[in-house]
Amino acid sequence: MTETAAEPVRSEMKQPSRGYWSSVAHDGRKLGFWFVTPAVLLLVFIVVFPLAMQFYLSVTWWTPLDGVRWYRAYESFNSGDNYLRLFTDGAMWAALGRTVLLMAIAVPAQFLLGLGLAYLFMEQFVGRKIFYSIILTPMMIVPAVVGLIFFLLFQGTGPVNDTFGLPISFSWLTDVHRAMLSVIIADTWQWTPLMFLILLAGMLGVPSDQLTAGRLLGASNWQNFIKIILPRMKPVIGIVLVLRAVECFKIFDIIFVMTKGGPGVETETISLYLYKKTFADLDWSYVAAIGLTILFSLSLLAARGISIAAKRKG
Repeated sequence: MTETAAEPVRSEMKQPSRGYWSSVAHDGRKLGFWFVTPAVLLLVFIVVFPLAMQFYLSVTWWTPLDGVRWYRAYESFNSGDNYLRLFTDGAMWAALGRTVLLMAIAVPAQFLLGLGLAYLFMEQFVGRKIFYSIILTPMMIVPAVVGLIFFLLFQGTGPVNDTFGLPISFSWLTDVHRAMLSVIIADTWQWTPLMFLILLAGMLGVPSDQLTAGRLLGASNWQNFIKIILPRMKPVIGIVLVLRAVECFKIFDIIFVMTKGGPGVETETISLYLYKKTFADLDWSYVAAIGLTILFSLSLLAARGISIAAKRKG
């Protein structure tokens, strides 16, 4: 009787068949597909479709002035002449050069200031949280508002001239030699906090026992910084420099509010040049070609920079 009663129990405890688990896995994949589909469709509409449309327009002569719908732009197909036009466009290359100049000055300045501030904030001191919040404030302000703030500061009758005892006739924003400097100062004021935040996170990630060991062996704070902290932060430094370098090619709001690219074209960066070609000249197909070329070039540079940073980490 014991064996007879045990047989139903063993049959009830029998594991589900392989077909059951296959069915469960299939249902899980099907459910996952329906969950992922909205995100994929959104990605297609906000990334893939605009890029495809931009490339399509870039190989035509189409503009809104033609009176033809954009999807009929193929009627003015130009075999990629817009991309050849890039090499002979002196104004575009000049704007690109000014952008590189801004990047070459602003990014190192922001990095050095951010690095110095981050090192100071590694130690605990009275009011650290308050000063931390104050330093991060510029990063939270809308770039257009930052442009307006510095537009007012650099007026002839503004606080800057008044503080340094300069005459009203001393011009910042309308002088060909000082306009770009004014823009760089404004950009540095706003984005140094980002450098500070990322670099501070990298410094706090350095093992404290290594720093303590260095001090016990007689190393000064400067030697610890050079021999322990900086080598450990190479990946973080590489990423933050790439990030800010790419962002410099997107600067628009601050310059547009402060100088509108002037005096003349002295502060006209590539983003302002594209803006003028788009809304003043309505040369949309050529703008599409420039935009795609810059996107492709910056993507390669950013990927290379991040790759180097990752190798240093390894």
